[in-house]
Amino acid sequence: MTSTAAPALAFPYDEALARERARSLGVPVHFDEYGPQADLPAPAGDPALGRIGPLFDLGLLSASGDDAVKFLHAQLTNDVEHLVPGTAQWFGYCNAKGRLQGSFLGWRADTEAGPRVRLAVSLPLAETLRRRLSMFVLRAKLKITDDSSGQVCFGLSGESARAVLVECLGSAPEPYQVVQAGDATLIGLPPVQIATPAGPTSLPRWHLWADADGALALWATLGARLIATPASFWRWLEVRSGIARIVPGTWELFVPQMVNFELVGGVNFKKGCYPGQEVVARSQYLGKLKRRMFLGAVHGATPQPGSDVIPGTAGEPCGQVVLAAPAPDGTVELLFESQTAAAQAGGLTVAGAPLNQQSLPYTIPG
Repeated sequence: MTSTAAPALAFPYDEALARERARSLGVPVHFDEYGPQADLPAPAGDPALGRIGPLFDLGLLSASGDDAVKFLHAQLTNDVEHLVPGTAQWFGYCNAKGRLQGSFLGWRADTEAGPRVRLAVSLPLAETLRRRLSMFVLRAKLKITDDSSGQVCFGLSGESARAVLVECLGSAPEPYQVVQAGDATLIGLPPVQIATPAGPTSLPRWHLWADADGALALWATLGARLIATPASFWRWLEVRSGIARIVPGTWELFVPQMVNFELVGGVNFKKGCYPGQEVVARSQYLGKLKRRMFLGAVHGATPQPGSDVIPGTAGEPCGQVVLAAPAPDGTVELLFESQTAAAQAGGLTVAGAPLNQQSLPYTIPG
């Protein structure tokens, strides 16, 4: 469900800047529950063809200074101290009750001035999370900044995109590898399995972060060789990846394991304390996990994140929608969190529409 006007958000961001950024690229924009969306036409044809689209709904935080690594290591769910330069991994940020306030894709981006860690995050949450993290800096030698205004992220997918990246930027990194190409940063993401006219295929994906001043040139160069694609297509690939992204509608709803975050490498159970760590550890080691995230599809309107998942057509909700996006086949695919018993029993609905479960790209432990 989308609207042409920006909604009143509990997590405000600079909507005027988002409009100006889209205008500078010549891309229409609308606002929905995920943030600003590139409102490009959905192209027909094989979804495996090389594609590119601006991801205006992603923001970027940076922690810079001598204590940046040590500080984030004590705040996030994953190991920052052993984050190898040239690699990326997932991180979560929890409240004291172990509920996720944010999910990040993070990497080291040290400068001559010292250590720096960058964290890609849902744009509507970026400034709120910057403020919350900054509350705990105290005398530590670091500064946390919201660099979203100076950066633009593009999503690229498809084998022909790999060839174009090598031709234009000299590299197409493998999953979770990070390569600096001038002022741009390329990050390989895990491929997703999709259906194509030729049969199932594994679709490679990348994030490309560019300085705002250089984004137009990259958009012109890469867009001339690839198919310009709306943000909804990229979010569909996110759904297919089985990796949750926390957005305003799912703020503080989930302990990491409820959205399989430890299964995609987003939680390190040996790293020591961080906010909510005791709850997260207790969920992991005391008994069988009773809630998990699943993949499914519905017909009809795209449900908003946080929408209820219901067993049958009535009764108490058994879960919530995590991410949802229209698929090329005309259905809507979604990640949803649910009581495992309810998901195994089947017969779930979202907004009255039957929910057809599909296979995730990884196995949930029994």
